[in-house]
Amino acid sequence: MTDAELQQLKASCHTILPGHALPSPAQSFADMAAWCEQHQISHDVYGEGELIQSFEQKIADLLGMEAGLFCISGTMAQVTALRLACEERGSPLVALHPSSHILVHERANFQTLQHFTALHTGNPYRPWGVADLQAHAEQISAAQYELPMREIGGQLPDWEALNAIKAYCRKQDIHLHMDGARLWEAAAGYARPLHEIAAGFDSVYVSFYKGIGGMAGAMLLGRPDFLAKAKVWMHRQGGNVFRRTPYVVAAAMQFDARLAAMPACLHRTRQLYTMLQAYPALICNPAQPQVNMLHLYLPVDRARAIAWRNQVAAEHGIWLFNQAVHTALPQQCMFEWVVGDQLLNLPDAQLVQALQLLAQLA
Repeated sequence: MTDAELQQLKASCHTILPGHALPSPAQSFADMAAWCEQHQISHDVYGEGELIQSFEQKIADLLGMEAGLFCISGTMAQVTALRLACEERGSPLVALHPSSHILVHERANFQTLQHFTALHTGNPYRPWGVADLQAHAEQISAAQYELPMREIGGQLPDWEALNAIKAYCRKQDIHLHMDGARLWEAAAGYARPLHEIAAGFDSVYVSFYKGIGGMAGAMLLGRPDFLAKAKVWMHRQGGNVFRRTPYVVAAAMQFDARLAAMPACLHRTRQLYTMLQAYPALICNPAQPQVNMLHLYLPVDRARAIAWRNQVAAEHGIWLFNQAVHTALPQQCMFEWVVGDQLLNLPDAQLVQALQLLAQLA
């Protein structure tokens, strides 16, 4: 089945489990136009304008950071921040968890663009701690921490462990950078304000198209002089686009509502875990919900799981999951559920029906 056919099949479903509902382009643009009209929005020019600067300051204030820089992509923002940290400290070494987005999904950009040298830090299946940093004998310039850690099911380090990492990095003059692509979800998981979580980090990246549901875009936050250097590197890498307005509007117009819904999404995730106890063949990672996402392991291979997903979509109008991936064990696969407004608003009876269909596969 082609990608276009899969999208058509998914669109035909009356029930879609993962993530947020996706409005049509026409609806998205109409909503953006109405919001712009209401707030008398003017375009930015190469990232300069009242809308973008006020949004940068809003996010910086929420996180307790000095300043923010709106970026077209987190892929560009993160390696730039880590490169600058290395330049400031005179060592090319950056501590990255083996599941870091930089290592897994960015086509070795840090290597091929000669930004820095990565040191794998910690166990691939657990959040890392101070002891994992201490295991490196070399001088480390920077360490990246992802909150939550997406590739291991949305796990968070406990609060004491996170604070110990902050203290150690400060003492050792290690630039601590946060991959906060899902920081909004982490804030609900910790039940703490954003500025408490971000305190102790030297720089933070956040995303506006994942939990917030924007079109694209990210923000890098930190010291003004640090961001001034980052801005130069964004330009060098093609990130200085003429208009950022559409991306800022798509994020800003729904930011407050999406952020306010995160605790409810986490509560729904906890309800989902309770329901899943009736289906012992469906195994969750992590064992207890930490944010509004999880990985669900099925005792069948990937091809069979995808075939069953497509069959259920065609026969029942229910889209169970987006993608399944291989695991280390044969005859097992895994998929990710992000609990967004679709699962949040789904009646329990329909959710039970979906879980029963998954159980049939298992």
